[in-house]
Amino acid sequence: MSRSVNVAIIGTGVVGAAFINQLKNLQSVITFNVVYLARSRTALIARDYQPLALASWEADVQAATTPTLALSELAQFLRAGTAPAILIDNTSNEEIASFYPSFIEQGISIATPNKKAFSSGLQTWKQIFAGAAKPAGGLVYHEATVGAGLPIIGTLRDIVATGDKVQKIEGIFSGTLSYIFNEFSTPEGKDVNFSDVVAVAKSLGYTEPDPRDDLNGLDVARKVTILARIAGFEVESPTSFPVHSLIPKALESVKSGEEYMEKLPEFDGDMETLKENAAKQNKVLRFVGKVDFPSNTVSVGIEEYSFDHPFAALKGSDNVVSIQTERYQNPLIVQGAGAGAEVTAAGVLADAIKIAERIAK
Repeated sequence: MSRSVNVAIIGTGVVGAAFINQLKNLQSVITFNVVYLARSRTALIARDYQPLALASWEADVQAATTPTLALSELAQFLRAGTAPAILIDNTSNEEIASFYPSFIEQGISIATPNKKAFSSGLQTWKQIFAGAAKPAGGLVYHEATVGAGLPIIGTLRDIVATGDKVQKIEGIFSGTLSYIFNEFSTPEGKDVNFSDVVAVAKSLGYTEPDPRDDLNGLDVARKVTILARIAGFEVESPTSFPVHSLIPKALESVKSGEEYMEKLPEFDGDMETLKENAAKQNKVLRFVGKVDFPSNTVSVGIEEYSFDHPFAALKGSDNVVSIQTERYQNPLIVQGAGAGAEVTAAGVLADAIKIAERIAK
């Protein structure tokens, strides 16, 4: 007899669309019945729990006029179905993230790239995983919150679960900042201004519309918070440890991203000095998040690496993480595309499959 799960999908943006298209083409022995598909204000709802037709999902979503369910109503709707339920949250919405403990308490499982729930207050983290540990609690998978589809979180959880002790985690976790520093500071040496590299990154779509949203380091801090917590470091929040913002103090309060970009060249000298000092020691600059158990520190900022270090050889917008443990004294390295709709969606879909394999009836 075929096993099945009911699926609710929130978010039809670039990651959401990629996820739905991948799910539509999925070949699986488990049936994924999509019974709820929502964007910001309207939704498709299968009140009879008969699966929505994904072949025409884009046109159907565009034509939808039914308001989205309140989160409490969505939980009630999913619980009323006869099949176990999985919520796919393909947003970065804080309100949805804050409702995760309630979904999980009600036996609804979650697969998501949304970092907010896992990197906000420590209490929310504890509530989520305490609920997931209960016999009737929903499962929680969030591989795509760090490194998109790269096997970072699952690998780290396996290391911890098997009794290994993490000593140090360090990595380049932002595709945007990876690209910027890989272009700005190279072993070969490049005569290029920091502001020019940021401008190119913006033109290529690597940065947010306001590049300060990438350069303030908070996205990296959120990812480091998640990994630190998995490794056993009780980080209170992404703002509870040192985070080096790349935004000059004088530009933190300018009104727009355009004004920021216009004035950024005035501060190129500061970054050039850092690059030159590193180069004199045969090193490059990289923007790195670190969890260091021996020194009991978590930090985000610019670090220097010798030309022969794996981080120095990074290209494009790739992510890389180094995990050193008692067993892996020679650190385990995971590297690859850490951003992009397709790889992020694939990470979420892989999590949904893992959940379905455990709960489908």
